[in-house]
Amino acid sequence: MSLLQISIFLGDANFIKSTIKSFDQNVTLRYFQSRGLKTVKLKNNQFFCDKSAKELVDILLKESNLYTMLTGEELLDIDKYDDIFTLKTSKRELHARHVVIASGGLSYAALGAGDIGYKIAKKFGHSIVKTAPALVGLTLQKEQFFFKELSGISCDVVIKAGEHICRGSLLFAHKGISGPAVLDASLYWEKGEISIDFLPNIKLEDLRNSNKNISTVLPIPKRLASALLNHLGIEDKKFLSLSKSEFEKLKIIKEYHFAPAGTFGYNKAEVTKGGVDTGEISQKNMMSAKCENLYFIGEVLDVTGRVGGYNIQWAFSSAFVCANSINKE
Repeated sequence: MSLLQISIFLGDANFIKSTIKSFDQNVTLRYFQSRGLKTVKLKNNQFFCDKSAKELVDILLKESNLYTMLTGEELLDIDKYDDIFTLKTSKRELHARHVVIASGGLSYAALGAGDIGYKIAKKFGHSIVKTAPALVGLTLQKEQFFFKELSGISCDVVIKAGEHICRGSLLFAHKGISGPAVLDASLYWEKGEISIDFLPNIKLEDLRNSNKNISTVLPIPKRLASALLNHLGIEDKKFLSLSKSEFEKLKIIKEYHFAPAGTFGYNKAEVTKGGVDTGEISQKNMMSAKCENLYFIGEVLDVTGRVGGYNIQWAFSSAFVCANSINKE
């Protein structure tokens, strides 16, 4: 399998490419598969655990038994005196010559996520690119509240967020819209409009002479078709009986524009975009340019991938580059 397309990541392309190249997805897959993990490959080279992410976590926990791990305590602060770091936790003080910050982002606080990584980075002079929830559902303006009545329905769509195209499934939810295409779009959405093509790969002109009702002809769930027609003020009648103006109005479902009200928030977001500015991190070893022997890896950095295992790949790639450098010392 060739090197991952860097365009599926949000962040500095050269920094990302150099890091991924050092430990790519082929190495990661071989590592886990050699330890018994079965993976499922979806379109666009997306890989998922065959059963659940717990399989992957169990492998990592087994590997971690080889090392000393302190759990059940919170890192509160880090200082450095001469060449030695002092780490203050909720239970003790620790001392080290090298410190690697792999604290993740702000998503899923219930799992222990927090802002300590960003606080440490700021303390040692680093810039933080504005953070926001990513790979997360989008909430709706009042005009789109009719989407909520479609909760549970899904369909394949193409979403455009800025200059980025996201393909996949859209899921209607009680709070708004979700599903892989929406999660990917949330990575690029800041404010303003997105557009949704509810009929990817379908030309409405090819359906125009049909003698069947519109909601029957449109290759989307009938409840969705009926809701869109009602929203557009078009009667559900024989497709060929549409007037010219009605047909033009129907074209909106090929490019439905609206501005999301916001996101489902950090507690529902799979990742946090933004983070420690990679312009202040060495791509050779992940070391801080502000403080010798202080390293940052994974999600705490300003690098975020789309749905499909890309963020765990980034975590492994950046960790390898960092660990390889420290081990050489």
